[in-house]
Amino acid sequence: MNANKPRIVVLGAGYAGMMTTKRLTQKFGAEEAEIVLVNKHNYHYQTTWLHEVAAGTINPNQARVMIKDVINPNRVRLIYDSVVKVNKEEKQVVLENSELSYDYLVISLGFETNTFGIKGMEENAFFIQDIDSCRYIYEHIEYQFAKYNNDPEADEDSLNILVGGGGFTGVEFVGELAEKIPELCKKYDVERSKARIINVEAAPSIMPGFDKELVAYAKSSLQSRGVEFREGAAIKECTEDAFIVGDDNEEIKAGTIVWTGGVKGSPVLAESGFEITKGKVTVDGDLRAPGEEDIFIIGDCAWVMNEAEGRPFPPTAQAAIQHADTCANNLYALLNNQPLEKFVFDDKGTVASLGITDAMGTVFDRKLYGKTAAAMKKVVDNRYVFMLGGPKLFLKKGKIRPF
Repeated sequence: MNANKPRIVVLGAGYAGMMTTKRLTQKFGAEEAEIVLVNKHNYHYQTTWLHEVAAGTINPNQARVMIKDVINPNRVRLIYDSVVKVNKEEKQVVLENSELSYDYLVISLGFETNTFGIKGMEENAFFIQDIDSCRYIYEHIEYQFAKYNNDPEADEDSLNILVGGGGFTGVEFVGELAEKIPELCKKYDVERSKARIINVEAAPSIMPGFDKELVAYAKSSLQSRGVEFREGAAIKECTEDAFIVGDDNEEIKAGTIVWTGGVKGSPVLAESGFEITKGKVTVDGDLRAPGEEDIFIIGDCAWVMNEAEGRPFPPTAQAAIQHADTCANNLYALLNNQPLEKFVFDDKGTVASLGITDAMGTVFDRKLYGKTAAAMKKVVDNRYVFMLGGPKLFLKKGKIRPF
C-alpha cells in the first residue's frame, strides 16, 4: 500500500460536499488517494426541503440521509466534528475535538443566516437553517394553536405567522404554510381567518429578479389561499412579537416570526484568513481559492463569477451539485499533472414550490405553472436523491406521494 498517497479532505456534507466526495470515490482507487469527509452531524440533509420541515408538511427524517448509507465508510474516512478554522500555512484543519492535516482541501461548509444587522432579528426570529431549527419552528407554530385553543384569554395575534424576506425560501415557506395552517385550524377548532400568514419584503416585489409573469402567478395563487404580502416594506426592527416596518414604524404582531431574508458563507472562512465578499469567497474559474494551489471552495461558501454577465452565478443547490463535478475533475487533474477545467454553469432552470400541488418556474427556457410545475419540482428533487444514493435511496427518501 502506498504510504504517501495524498489526503483529500472535504469539509461539510451539504449538496456540494456530498457530491464531491461521491465523485472522488468514483475517480480515485483506494490506492491513489485517501478521502476524508468532515461533517458536524452523522447525516446529510436536503437544504431545499427545510421549509417543508419548518411548516410541518414533511417529517424531518424524510429530509435527512445518514451519511454512511450513501458514502462507504470503508472507502471514505468519516469524521463527525465541527470545523473551527483552517491553518493554510500548516495545511491543517482545526476541529473542535482534534486536528487534521491535508494535502488537498475542499471547503463546502454551507451557509448561515444573514440578518443584515436588522435590530433584534438575531435574538427574536426563528431561522430556516438546519433540521433542528426547522423542527423547532413547526413545534412552536403548533404550540401557538394548542395554547390559543386552551386559553379563552389568548391573544389573537399569537396565531399570526410573520415571514421576513420574500425571496425563494420565504415564498416556498409561505406556500407550505398555506397547506398546513388549514389543517391546524381544523385540528384545534380555530377559524381559518384568525391565523394570518404575512410575508414582508423590502424590495418592490417578492422574488426580486424572477420573471414577472411567474411572480404574478405565485402571488395570486398564494393570496387566494390566504397569504398576505407586504412589499416595499423594509423591516426596521424585530421585537419579541412583531416586525417594526417602514418609515411610519408600523407594528405587525405575530406569535411566530421567521426570518428567511438572506444567507452568508460559513464564519470559518473569515476565521481562516480568506478574503470575504458579502460573507463568501470569490473563487477562481477552476473553483480554487485565489492564490491557493490546493484549496477549493464550493457551494454556499463560494461566489463563482459569471464572466459574461460580470456577476456571480446564483448560489443554488443546482449550482452546488455542478460545482462538485468540476471540483472532483480538477482534483483528479491536479494529482495527475493535467490541465484544470473552468466551471461552466449549465442552467437547467428553476422551479419554486407554492405548496404540495402548485409551483411555478422555468425549465429549459419554458415557463411552467401549477401541477405541471409541481410535478417538475418533484422530478428535480428526486433526481438529486437518485444521483446521491441510487434506487435504494430514492425508494426510501424520494417524493413519491401523489397529488
